[in-house]
Amino acid sequence: MSILRSLARSVQLVGYFARYGAELLIKRPQSREERADWLHRFAAAAISGLGIEIEVEGNFPARGAMISNHLSYLDIVVYAALQPCVFVSKIEVQSYPVLGWMTTMAGTVFVARGHGGSAAKARAGMDAALHAGLPVVFFPEGTTSNGNGLLKFHSGLLSQVLSAEALITAGHVCYSMDGDNSDATVSDDVCYWGDEVQLLPHIFGLLGLTGIKAQVRFAEGAIDFASEAVDRKGVAREAWVAVAELSQKSTEPVHHF
Repeated sequence: MSILRSLARSVQLVGYFARYGAELLIKRPQSREERADWLHRFAAAAISGLGIEIEVEGNFPARGAMISNHLSYLDIVVYAALQPCVFVSKIEVQSYPVLGWMTTMAGTVFVARGHGGSAAKARAGMDAALHAGLPVVFFPEGTTSNGNGLLKFHSGLLSQVLSAEALITAGHVCYSMDGDNSDATVSDDVCYWGDEVQLLPHIFGLLGLTGIKAQVRFAEGAIDFASEAVDRKGVAREAWVAVAELSQKSTEPVHHF
């Protein structure tokens, strides 16, 4: 990690926030399509400007829901850079300075995980996005990990999406580094996980890394669930298997972003 590179890219990142934040203030996009497009352009500019390469295998689903493993806040930027979409996120993000306002304006659906009825409360927001023809992206693990394995999937949002008769497609993201990054590792310096890791220092460290690549894989089609939406544990198991299968693939990416 280079301190000078971190400082330079931090200034660059603040510039992106200023530019696209100003656009939000001026244009105040109203429709979900406009908000998703704003987030897509913001994320694509940040990914390109910060020198992060994305390799893609398969196609981002044009509609319905897309579920993925979750390694870092970077996952959201990567997926948003590929396609206008709507994210489902934990409600704590809404209270973050600047970022909370911007994610709210981007049309994010917030969920209070662990609270009774939280998935049902998110149903209206997901339905609105689905009806607008936008893919809805969420992470059934409910938290990030270091990438050594998939955590147990929470079933609430999965069953809500199936109850809305929306298709669910599996996705998977992983990271690598090709540059000279000293003793930095993907599991600790790209992935953001663990209760003791502070967000801002982690972002600062990430900005100092070189040669970061995100490899994204999408399943060829929607998951054909054998379980009914009412069998929440069965649905969660099948979804977990679909994402886990993508993590084991080793085919070459179709294209680069």
